[in-house]
This record gives sequence, C-alpha cells and structure tokens, in this order.
Amino acid sequence: MSTPPSGAPTPDAGLSNVTPSDELDALLARAVRLRESGHREQAREQLLGLRSRFPGDARVAYQTAWVHDTLGLEAEAVPHYVDAVGGAGLSAQERRGALLGLGSTYRTLGRHDDAVATLSAATVEFPEDNALKTFLSMALYNVGRAHDGMRLLLTVLAETSSDPDIVGYRPAIEYYAEDLDAVEGGAGTATGA
Repeated sequence: MSTPPSGAPTPDAGLSNVTPSDELDALLARAVRLRESGHREQAREQLLGLRSRFPGDARVAYQTAWVHDTLGLEAEAVPHYVDAVGGAGLSAQERRGALLGLGSTYRTLGRHDDAVATLSAATVEFPEDNALKTFLSMALYNVGRAHDGMRLLLTVLAETSSDPDIVGYRPAIEYYAEDLDAVEGGAGTATGA
C-alpha cells in the first residue's frame, strides 16, 4: 500500500468530503512547492497532469507556463500563458505575473510585436507595475522603438530610485525622459544636468 503524497487527504483523516476544488488546490500547491524547492521537472510532470485533468483552470495554466519558463522551455510555455490570461480565476497578482511572463517569453522567442502588444495592454491594466514597464521598454527596443523604450525606462528610474546619485539628478532625468533629443544653444550642448 502506498502512502498518499504530503498534504493529500486520507480517508482516515476524516476528510471524506473533499471537493474537486479542494483536491485541485492541494495538488496545485504541491506542484508549486516542488517548483519553488528546485524540483522543476517533477513540478512540470505534475502540472501537465493537472492540465489534462483541469484544462480550463487558469491557475493551473499559469503555473504550468511558469515551470516551463524556469526550465528554459519558453516555446512550450506560451500556450499555457495564453490559456491563463484568457481564462478566469487568476488573482490580480497571478494575472499580472502571467501577462509579464507571456510578454517576456514572446520577447525571448523573438516575437517582439506580440511582446509589445501584450506588455502594453498589461501596463494599461496594471499602470503602477514598474516591472511590466521595464519589460515593455526592452520589447520597444526590439521593435526599433528605442526612443520610446528609453523614455519609459528613464521615467521608471526617476520615479522609483532611492539611489542618492540618481535622486540628485531626478529633475534632469525626468526632463530628458520627455525629450531625449533636446539640445539647447544650437551647438549640441544639452542642459538640465
């Protein structure tokens, strides 16, 4: 007789009324713990099994995408991310993570236009998320919009840095973020620093 996995209900534990949702939550939590503890391939196997059993569950899709990403299997992660962001049931934090993961994965795979579209929409949905803005700035660079990417990145830097060297130049950084090509005096000497 085999013993149930850690955290799984057993008949003698008095949990005979476990619902499918409770079971899914327990199995999903176990797979996440495996990923977090470095047992990513085991987590991947369990999550793929859960995807088969619960194909419409956005949380399972998100965790499956995430584990594929951590294993360097970005192309395999994409359909799971797409299912996650297209489904219901993610918390705001999970949805933000899934959008960031999908956009970043698109960028890594060279699907730069998809990355810009995904990350742009994500920054509208989560306007205070600076990680999304940072990844968007990289994707903008990849599609030849380096000026827009740099402006966004400089704005994030100016708004969030507590580094005294950055804080001292915040007004100049904010000024140049608005117009990186600004020059004064006609001889190409920039001001504001």
